[in-house]
Amino acid sequence: MSLTMDDSRPIFVQIAERIEDDIIEARMPEESQVPSTNQFAAFYQINPATAAKGVNLLVDQGILYKKRGIGMFVAEGARTKLMEKRKELFYEQYVVAMVKEAEKLGITVEQLTEMVRRGGKA
Repeated sequence: MSLTMDDSRPIFVQIAERIEDDIIEARMPEESQVPSTNQFAAFYQINPATAAKGVNLLVDQGILYKKRGIGMFVAEGARTKLMEKRKELFYEQYVVAMVKEAEKLGITVEQLTEMVRRGGKA
């Protein structure tokens, strides 16, 4: 685990995103146990309440679930759910902005498609 903290965003959000990344990249498979909030707190040198807030974000989204007395686990279907969420965010944050900028610059759909193809070869 490694995380470079971004001072412009809440730490608990960054903790949740790190767990999401680990699930998406299959470092935390479905039904596997997630480190405890105390382990996150110790590793990142943060308050356990902050770590718990990040974990609870994912519990609220159905990505993680608690087994009483054992700990937190990755829910079945979590990776698929996260992939869909991230694809929608990618569309909203990057594709829509790119298309708007292309329109301002007079770039056609064909030209934009070619630019994307070229960028994929880099």
